[in-house]
Amino acid sequence: MDSTIQDTPINKKHFGEDFTWGVSTAAVQIEGAHDADGKGESIWDVFTAKKGKILNGHHHRTATDFYNRYQDDIDLIKQLNIPNFRFSISWARILPDGTGAVNQAGIDYYNRIIDYCLQQGIQPWLTLYHWDLPHALELQGGWTNRAVVDWFTEYVKICANAFGDRVKHWMVMNEPAVFTGAGYFFGIHAPGKTGIKNFMPAIHHAVLSITAGARVLRGALPDAEIGTTFSCSYIEPYSDNPKDVAAAVRVDALLNRLFIEPILGLGYPAELAVLKGMEKYILPGDEDNLKFEFDFIGIQNYTREIVKYSFFTPYIHASLVKAQKRKVPVTTMGWEVYPASIYHMLKKYDKYPQIKKIYLTESGAAFPDEIINGEVNDPKRVEYLQNYLQQVLKAKNEGCKVSGYFIWTLTDNFEWAEGYKPRFGIIYVDFETQQRTIKASGLWYANLLR
Repeated sequence: MDSTIQDTPINKKHFGEDFTWGVSTAAVQIEGAHDADGKGESIWDVFTAKKGKILNGHHHRTATDFYNRYQDDIDLIKQLNIPNFRFSISWARILPDGTGAVNQAGIDYYNRIIDYCLQQGIQPWLTLYHWDLPHALELQGGWTNRAVVDWFTEYVKICANAFGDRVKHWMVMNEPAVFTGAGYFFGIHAPGKTGIKNFMPAIHHAVLSITAGARVLRGALPDAEIGTTFSCSYIEPYSDNPKDVAAAVRVDALLNRLFIEPILGLGYPAELAVLKGMEKYILPGDEDNLKFEFDFIGIQNYTREIVKYSFFTPYIHASLVKAQKRKVPVTTMGWEVYPASIYHMLKKYDKYPQIKKIYLTESGAAFPDEIINGEVNDPKRVEYLQNYLQQVLKAKNEGCKVSGYFIWTLTDNFEWAEGYKPRFGIIYVDFETQQRTIKASGLWYANLLR
């Protein structure tokens, strides 16, 4: 890293008065109350009940009990001077069967959260889909069934009508590459499906749903700011060998371009030969329906990946060289701590002229935090946030259209297949007592935003 960048103290004023600061969460990871007040089963309710799917047999049925403690947690957001709160709506709380009868108790719950945020001077940012498909729809094929586009737009209409009078910032979906890849190819996330035969239709139907949902929002809420979010990792080849370089191009296409390019009107990346199998799912009119002019794109970056050629890896003939083998600093997730990754990804997406504005809708790190004498000192996370923000500022000063930064995440939570082991929060949670303790990183962020 450029030492002059690293040594410059981070100051909120450096980013400008119109830069957006916030914190991000997701319903499955914090709410708990998995069957309360008429909520239907989601694919994560079913998946976490299966033996061996989640580390240490953990489940999200209680999580951080945000469902019952939302006022206390929103009070903490206010205490930390955080002006914007990103959270997701649980589809199965609104439509227990995924479609059909609306659960008014679910609508009322999110209305209470929105109203309390506004009462406390905090702007709510809504994510409509953060991976928790209603199980009733998965029984009909879930994201592999083209009918999911209609199911999703019905759900979006309900949310727009219920919350659109007060919510000004919307994200249609969170990280489609992750929920389709981990859930419909590798099977390590809900619903646990595997294979290219599931992955291909899930990709296409997710893209169609993102743009269809965005069109619903635009029609219902013409003054709202509408975006959607994508995971991304900075990709570098293991060596200058042409095979490694070509492998890195394919992995970049898979991880960083597969979803964003079709919605920008560029089609699916040609470098992925395996996508020729997509043709049977593309119907007349789809090419136009894949596109939408978003007000912003949310990108979510945590690390970089080093890639080498691998003859034995099907479809992409590439493999990742794990950070531990490279003997570089890592987080609890085993991800390399590489601040420049966020700079490179901002520069990459800034090159797309179709993108009007970029928010960093997730950025953070998990470390093995512990309470000592009533305090949680997490210097590695503070250093991580400082160094990543330096790289954001570097990109911004070079003209990148980056307009905001949201930390992942508010409280330690249920981290999907990793259970409760990785602690990403700027607030520590004792999962037995639900006691909250603001970490040093939370105090640092509060001071930055003061």
